[in-house]
Amino acid sequence: MSLVPAVSATDPSGRRPAGRLLPPGLAATVEVPATSANLGPGFDCFGLALDWYERVHLQVQDPGFSIEVSGEGAHQVPRDESHLIIRSALVGLADLGVRVPGLVLRCRNTIPHGRGLGSSSAAIVAGLTGAAALAGEKPDAQWLLTQASAIEGHPDNVAAAIYGGVVLAYQSKGIQVAQASVKGDVGTAVYVAGSQLATQAARRLLPRTVPHAEAAANSARSALLVHALAMEPDRLFDATQDWLHQSYREPAMPRSYELMKRLRDRGLAAVISGAGPSVLVLGRAADLKALNDEPVSGFSLRLVSIGRGARALR
Repeated sequence: MSLVPAVSATDPSGRRPAGRLLPPGLAATVEVPATSANLGPGFDCFGLALDWYERVHLQVQDPGFSIEVSGEGAHQVPRDESHLIIRSALVGLADLGVRVPGLVLRCRNTIPHGRGLGSSSAAIVAGLTGAAALAGEKPDAQWLLTQASAIEGHPDNVAAAIYGGVVLAYQSKGIQVAQASVKGDVGTAVYVAGSQLATQAARRLLPRTVPHAEAAANSARSALLVHALAMEPDRLFDATQDWLHQSYREPAMPRSYELMKRLRDRGLAAVISGAGPSVLVLGRAADLKALNDEPVSGFSLRLVSIGRGARALR
């Protein structure tokens, strides 16, 4: 199926043309996964979907917006149309040429906010997927990716949330996504940090340039990571070594960086999840189970399989 492009025609005043009005009562429910980005050396390009989902319900109503949110970070989110799910849904509806008098949003947040687990990407993809379902469309993945990346500002988490599994997002005549193969016994352990860290705060610590030798080493490890995930999980430790971003961000999350180093000193493929401060460990699922016996103060451990992409539920 073909959807209209991300940039739609407008009338001379700059407004989008008014589309068909969806009736009150029309509803859609979507599931969208938590995600982890970077995976060590794949800075701003690798993403991974986790078998950890949020379910979001959108329903057309008479004029106005009703937000019913509980769970993680519920006290921090707005209760009007500026809510990220509603805002993303309205962007998607407008691009699909439909409009609504109002919307009801119901969700129970399970993905912690500000922990490097893709909560904002999940909200964006949920809103866009819900918009397509309300419009009676099966969303094209490229359409979702273009719209979601424009809202989020970078494609790695949203690509993983849309496609599922492990993805590599890159620019080539627009944003493109390649899905990596993953050996069946590979799983993850997520040390969810008890405190938050804003992505922009973590980005401000990054240098404008890095030494050429370190960039070259990082490129080699990124290539090795693709191979290790698909063929040789025993190489995941070497494949997740990074020189581009994690050490520079240590001042913003010293406890996370210390935990990552401690795990790596034991030969585990530990990385900072996204911009942090949570820590992700890649490995054979059977081997990761032993981490359950070793609680870490300030972090909660969750063993998670690699997950599927967002979907609208019937």
